[in-house]
Amino acid sequence: SCREQPIFSTRAHVFQIDPATKRNWIPASKHALTVSYFYDATRNVYRIISVGGTKAIINSTITPNMTFTKTSQKFGQWADSRANTVYGLGFASEQHLSQFAEKFQEVKEAARLAREKSQDKTELTNPALNITSHQVLPSPIISSNGPGEDKLFRSQSADVEITTEKERLKKMLSEGSVSEVQWEAEFFSLQDNNNKLVAALHEANANVDQWKKQLAAYQEETETLRQRVAELESQGAHDSSSENNKEELSQTLEELEMLIKAKDEEIQMLKSQKCGRWEADGEREETLQKLQELEARNTELEQRLHLAEQTLAETLAEREKIQNEVTKVAEIMDVKIFELSEIRQGLAKLVES
Repeated sequence: SCREQPIFSTRAHVFQIDPATKRNWIPASKHALTVSYFYDATRNVYRIISVGGTKAIINSTITPNMTFTKTSQKFGQWADSRANTVYGLGFASEQHLSQFAEKFQEVKEAARLAREKSQDKTELTNPALNITSHQVLPSPIISSNGPGEDKLFRSQSADVEITTEKERLKKMLSEGSVSEVQWEAEFFSLQDNNNKLVAALHEANANVDQWKKQLAAYQEETETLRQRVAELESQGAHDSSSENNKEELSQTLEELEMLIKAKDEEIQMLKSQKCGRWEADGEREETLQKLQELEARNTELEQRLHLAEQTLAETLAEREKIQNEVTKVAEIMDVKIFELSEIRQGLAKLVES
């Protein structure tokens, strides 16, 4: 309004406490807003006002019992019992926060002085406390009935004055009763807020104890996982020996394959030569016997090759299983370490608050 003038302005992100949980902050806008101190010279009242678009985000009258608290290097808050909320401001720098806090203290002191001055003025102008010694009772008026029937009457103007004084007195007493009711309501509101803060403190302490227990459990589980990783690493050392065995098996497989290939070539050569030697029965029998021996040898080599391939497959499967288990344990450790860091950050924030 025209009677209010801004005395200090700054930019900040505005928050309000969640009315449901009384813990979480709800942002009042997506961007920083102008937050200003206003002074009403007519009523001698100081207010903090911030407007977002066409809506008043903050409309808080400063009273002497308010306190602005710095909760971090760039964030501060104060409670407004009349608005039944808690306002929070996030500043761009610590310097802006300090300037706003200093101005809050100045305005709070000015509001206190204004209240004391108003109370002193009320006491001085209260008709119940003033003794109107300058007022003189109206002079008696002699009626026209004669001196034997003299009567005292108060003038009509005197009656009007007394009635006015009575109405004024009733009005002042009524205003005093309203102020008393307002102060009583504010006292009960502060008492209720105090009880809520005490309950929140007890709950925070209980949460701290729970977090400590959870932290100890996580530390114990982390130690168990570390031991498991050590065991897997030792198994990995054994895997190096199995790796050597794998190389030996691969080399043996290559030798067997070359031998089988050579025997197959020899069998084919013998089969091609078999047609030209049917005349010599002795050579034929010998050739057939060699052929059977070669086939038996070939069968044996194929069995050895199959056994070697099966052993190699089992070794590779076991190694892959161990690697998968190591990867899974590492992922679990990462998750636990992340949760542990979040718990530590929560404890640090709780300690700071």
